Amino acid sequence: MRWLTELHQTQPIAHAIGVLAFVCVLGMALGSVKFRGIKLGTAGVLFAGILVGHLGEDADHHTLAFVKEFGLVLFVFTIGLQLGPGFFAALRQQGVKLNLLAAAVVFFGAVGAALAGWIGGFQPEAVLGIFSGASTNTPSLGASTQTISTLPGITEDRLALPALAYAVSYPTAIVAIIGTLLLLKQVFRIDPMREAKEYADKQRSQVLPLERRTFVVTNPNLEGVLLKDLPGKNEANVTISRVKHGMDTSPATDTTVLHRDDVLLAVGPRGGLDTMEKVIGQRTDMDLMLEESAVTFRRVVVTEPGVLGKTVGEMDLDDRFHVAVTRVTRADIEMSAVLGLRLQFGDQLQLVGRSEDLDKAASAVGNSLKELNETHFIPFFIGIALGIVLGTMPIAFPGLPHPIRLGLAGGPLIVALILARVGHIGRQVWHMPINTNLAFREFGIALFFAAVGLSAGAKFFETVFSATGIQWLVAGACVTIIPLALVAAFARVILKMNFMELSGLVAGSMTDPPALAFASNIAGSDAPTVAYATVFPLTTLLRILAAQILAITLCS
Repeated sequence: MRWLTELHQTQPIAHAIGVLAFVCVLGMALGSVKFRGIKLGTAGVLFAGILVGHLGEDADHHTLAFVKEFGLVLFVFTIGLQLGPGFFAALRQQGVKLNLLAAAVVFFGAVGAALAGWIGGFQPEAVLGIFSGASTNTPSLGASTQTISTLPGITEDRLALPALAYAVSYPTAIVAIIGTLLLLKQVFRIDPMREAKEYADKQRSQVLPLERRTFVVTNPNLEGVLLKDLPGKNEANVTISRVKHGMDTSPATDTTVLHRDDVLLAVGPRGGLDTMEKVIGQRTDMDLMLEESAVTFRRVVVTEPGVLGKTVGEMDLDDRFHVAVTRVTRADIEMSAVLGLRLQFGDQLQLVGRSEDLDKAASAVGNSLKELNETHFIPFFIGIALGIVLGTMPIAFPGLPHPIRLGLAGGPLIVALILARVGHIGRQVWHMPINTNLAFREFGIALFFAAVGLSAGAKFFETVFSATGIQWLVAGACVTIIPLALVAAFARVILKMNFMELSGLVAGSMTDPPALAFASNIAGSDAPTVAYATVFPLTTLLRILAAQILAITLCS
């Protein structure tokens, strides 16, 4: 066994990888333990790394440095890929209000951390760790550590301080965030179950569900009119899927000629169907879907790169294959297939037509489950490379002695958000199956936590049980609770915000999954996830920038 005990000398890289793997196993086992329904999750790896590092298991520092940065890049890039498609839409809708409130939490937290450092006389590097740990925000820790490593005169001991302070304040922050939610619930006498129902009712009222309705053409002005020229059809967001003329039922296409007494099957929101009833004629209880004919329907998935970015009208499936596109489902939202709707990778189309025509149309849009479930690695690595370029680019700000860099946390995140929103460039598609995305994300953050924990472990217990460690812990709790309490009280009292949005805002502004899980549990609903996902990307970016500004202003 001598070869094993000497592995750190003979093969330091193999030894470091082995230690990292051991720390990840131990940490994930620790993170899976639940206490009152709450568990640390992957954050358990951080504390396992601290324990192993404290016990004196040293690892190659160059390997740890690489693993830490690489894990961080994987983590933030996969987050951006997942949240990108809905991020910009959320900003245009309710996201502006939510993100302004989250930005206020970040601002008050940064000011509070600097103020606590001044009052307590903390070393500037420790303030950075308190700021990141008090918000449970790992990317900001990576950004601040990377920033101070580029400053002149920074010793190894000072470079380790952010991780130490982060590890001290992180557990307290998790408890403090959940405690703030409970405090809000108590002070404002909130019934989470009732508010979850109110929130769901409000959301349902804002979404226009699609309905089917059958009309008989009785308007004499429609005799001989092409279906594409049917007045008001596009404005009402209504599509016609089938037409029965005499005894023959056929798929509706733009070139279908309308005649008096034709029967049309229409799909659209209730208001649009009411409008079309006035144009077409009378409603009938006849259901053309139950009529015996060669016409059927099929759901197909858009996976062909050449189709992406084209509108339903530009696809021209009705003229090319004699099929009608009636609905488009995207991210569980069902929409009427209006001509101007642009198709994205993974959209599900409902087509109506004859079986042989549906086969041809399905082939034209891709409909490949293999493509849908495949990770496209060329665009994935292109995105990471672009993120590195953006993250390392110096950006000068007036009044700051050193330029700001988005870093390996901010650059890949922004690039991923943009690329996921764009969706594709040529045949390169930025799509990653959700299971693969989660696997890469957990792998990346586990590597980061393991490397950070091993680096901080040697001095952790010595620090946390000292007077300085207790001061860090108290300062971190204040930096967590005060900004949250102020902003949440304003949102509830002044803006009358529902607890589902409020709890998602609290968890998202602290980028804290355990708090999100807790909020969802007490409400019996996943509704807080919407607000959480809305503020998470911008909050992460703001915390990265705030950490760098603190690093430059305090440590220079």
